[in-house]
Amino acid sequence: MRSTVRLIAISLLVFTLAAAAAAKEKKYEPLATINFVVVRDENGKPIRNAAVVMHPVDGHDKQERGGFELKTDPDGKASYDGVPYGKLRIQVLAPGFQTYGDDYDVSEPNLDITVKMKRPAGQYSIYEDHPAQSPPANKDQKPPDESKPQ
Repeated sequence: MRSTVRLIAISLLVFTLAAAAAAKEKKYEPLATINFVVVRDENGKPIRNAAVVMHPVDGHDKQERGGFELKTDPDGKASYDGVPYGKLRIQVLAPGFQTYGDDYDVSEPNLDITVKMKRPAGQYSIYEDHPAQSPPANKDQKPPDESKPQ
């Protein structure tokens, strides 16, 4: 009976020491708070319900699995607490606006990001006249180099 109690006590002590050693080995990973403000580029008014998507990025600039999606409030604001330091890819999507995307380096406890969303630009068509460009008379002929004096 005594040997069983001793064995249990020794096992419990070994387990406690192993858990303490594992806790010491675990590094402290600093976390940040990111605050977003999403506004219209032309007048600075806030955009509500814009989707703010955050993806971690590895050392090879490749997007990792996982991520978070936030929605902006009526003031165009969104925030997330507990973002680990490192590279983060931010995408912002809102109906009627161009998609925004950029990589940020999270290295401070607080990071404020203001995103100015632009309206979509007109598409370029080869069937429309573009007076700034004059096509060459012959397909094999190159257009004149404007940087060289003639």
